[in-house]
Order: sequence, then structure tokens, then C-alpha cells
Amino acid sequence: MPYPKSMVEPMRKELTRLGIDELKSPDDVDAAFGAAEDETLLLIINSVCGCAAGGARPAVAQALETGPTPDHAVTVFAGQDVAATDYVRDTHLPGIPPSSPFMALFRNGQPVYVIERKHIEGREPAAISADLVEALQAYCTDEAPPSDAPSRPDLSSSPNAGGLPSTFQSIS
Repeated sequence: MPYPKSMVEPMRKELTRLGIDELKSPDDVDAAFGAAEDETLLLIINSVCGCAAGGARPAVAQALETGPTPDHAVTVFAGQDVAATDYVRDTHLPGIPPSSPFMALFRNGQPVYVIERKHIEGREPAAISADLVEALQAYCTDEAPPSDAPSRPDLSSSPNAGGLPSTFQSIS
């Protein structure tokens, strides 16, 4: 059962105030991806969880302020815009396990970079933003991306690499 609209509206606005378009139906998803077919598109799967509030949404804001920016930026809200979220996952993210929050950068209709929940949990917004900026710099240009362009964050230098998020480390 979805959370009350009044509860999630502020969470939606954290992204829409940045100029990110909400996709609330499969038709909205088709229209957005159709418009970005030969361009770049950043998809954010929003969520009510703490790592969305404390990590993902602030990281997106920081990354978009830093630039470069994608041609299009869109969001669906997991658990709220259920049909749109399921459709975007099934249609545009095949083989990628569902998670939220989640971010994917698309270039020419194909996902080229993903940030899954496991790349967000226990990390500071600045670190998540740096990962996203690296992807934007590699893929949001008129030039071909470098051969070593990343496809996911490299967590090997993260303090929590390979372990539990900091909030759960005391129980390991």
C-alpha cells in the first residue's frame, strides 16, 4: 500500500525543484525515453527510505550543480508510481536487479552507468555525487566516451567497501 501522497510530496519536490521531470505512468516513461533516444537521460528511482533522503537526493542535487548535465533528467517514485517504476525497470533496465533508490545514466537509449542502492547505503552525498559527476563527465559530451569510462561506482576506496553500511557495522 503506497504511503499517503501528502507524506511523499516533499520527497518528490526535492527532485522536481531541480527541473527533474516526474514520470507517473508507462506512457510518461515511453514519452521521456522517446524524446531522449539520441541523447543522454538521467533516471532516478526515488524512495522514502533514509538512504534516499540522506544520500541519493542530495547527491543528485550536488551533481547537477557541478555539471555537466544530461540532456534529460527524469524520476519515478518506487512504491508510489508503481506502474511507471515497474515499466521502466522491465523495459529499460533488463537484467539489472531492482533497487531503490537507484540512478541510471542512459546514452542513446542504453544504460551506460548505474548506481544501485548498494552504492548509496552508508555513503555520504558528496561521495555519491562524485561518482555521478564522473559518469556525467564521461558520457554527457558530444564526444565518444573514453574506453575506460566507468559503468558503476568503484567502491574499492570507500571506507565501507565490501562491508556493511556504517549504520550496521556494530552488528557484524
